[in-house]
Amino acid sequence: MGQHEQGRHALAEARAIVDKTGERWWEAELHRLEGELTLQCTGPSLELSFPEAESSFHRALEVARRQKAKSLELRAAMSLARLWQQQGKKAEAHQLLAPVYHWFTEGFDTKDLQEAKALLEELS
Repeated sequence: MGQHEQGRHALAEARAIVDKTGERWWEAELHRLEGELTLQCTGPSLELSFPEAESSFHRALEVARRQKAKSLELRAAMSLARLWQQQGKKAEAHQLLAPVYHWFTEGFDTKDLQEAKALLEELS
């Protein structure tokens, strides 16, 4: 919606709450959203934001894996895979996303798994 500063402020508030309460259920998603917001805020010089966004996506993956939060790991993997796809790293993106997607045995009618399947098809 173009409200990047409000988005950054909301994420900063959420991080402060996580730090204060120790409730880290959505920590991976906060990192992922930071990466997505970074990409949205850049405008025409999008490539300048790639390293910062990639770092946020990697942090999201690390947290999700540590918490064994497969749905959040899938979202983080999709975000990083899309970024790598933009950079021409289709094989790396596929190698990242495929094992996470194939971990699931049900729920294939959910939006996240449908998007992951479509992305994997694009990356093949």
